[in-house]
Amino acid sequence: MNFARPSRFSAYTGSSSKLNELDRGDCHHAGRARTTKHASACSKETAKSDDLIVNGNHVTLMLDRVTKRYGEFTAVSELSLAVRAGRVFGLIGPNGAGKSTTIRMIVNITAPDAGRIELFGHVMNDESRNRIGYLPEERGLYKKMKVGEQLRFLGELKGLSGRQADKAAEHWLAKLNLIEKKNDKTDELSKGMQQKIQFIAAVMHDPDLLILDEPFSGLDPVNAELLKDIVLELKAAGRTIIFSTHLMEQAEKLCDDICLINRSRKVLEGSLRDVKRSFGRNAVAVRAEGGGEAFDDTELVESVKHHSDYAEVLLVPGADDQELLRRLVALGARITKFEQVEPSLHEIFLAKVREAV
Repeated sequence: MNFARPSRFSAYTGSSSKLNELDRGDCHHAGRARTTKHASACSKETAKSDDLIVNGNHVTLMLDRVTKRYGEFTAVSELSLAVRAGRVFGLIGPNGAGKSTTIRMIVNITAPDAGRIELFGHVMNDESRNRIGYLPEERGLYKKMKVGEQLRFLGELKGLSGRQADKAAEHWLAKLNLIEKKNDKTDELSKGMQQKIQFIAAVMHDPDLLILDEPFSGLDPVNAELLKDIVLELKAAGRTIIFSTHLMEQAEKLCDDICLINRSRKVLEGSLRDVKRSFGRNAVAVRAEGGGEAFDDTELVESVKHHSDYAEVLLVPGADDQELLRRLVALGARITKFEQVEPSLHEIFLAKVREAV
């Protein structure tokens, strides 16, 4: 059977040779061939990747001052980052910040104009690239193909045999509650179901590095939670995951480390815990009956923000939150909640983006 790429891929093709590259899975679904020879090569590659270690973790991916321009427009400017093995790395930022361009350079759809990209400790090559699973932001499936046939075809592009691809497809279709859709055509599925099929295509070859660009787009809350749980299972199994999104709530639930990009430049990078600590505010969440007079002391309290059933109290710099607690108790307040408040990733995101305005 002769398969033609969906027209969406015309943006990535400039010649028939480039189309051949796409057919090997470079653009849409980078894969790992399951031959004994290749498995041996992967083992050697993994051993060599041990050379670079950051904070006790081996580094799966490193970008060193990477820049990409389109004419006079700079999409990514001197971006450096390190993705540690076995962790979820959030590539976050507003729409148009340069996240998807960065990912396209990582998977070798487009080449950087300057800088260096290392994958598994080495400059990108076919073997290392084939250890990537990639779910792009722009979706593309064959609308008239049956789901099972499509997954077999995509699996074979990654080096799986037909039997291996069918077995992997059965496993993942069952895991994502889609086994009954195996013989349905893609255009008969909902948008959310199509999204899950593309996710299966990205993971069915068991990649070492999984790159997910806005993976929750089109999913209802139930399926978004299911996908989140699967991503965390993959992390627990030792996979490295890059998660790109502009939705901070999702990133906060999933990510160990983050890199915030705004207007083509990195503005923040580090572990989520360290980033939050660096933005720490002297604030506490209080739920209490009575004792409201304690909030009136301007030498202790800077501001109070009232929520539905608690108050967020911002203390003056250097003030001791235990002093506020002592005053509430002395005033006879019945306290059911008193805890430090750390800034959300959403608040940090807004603060850093506004700094650049």
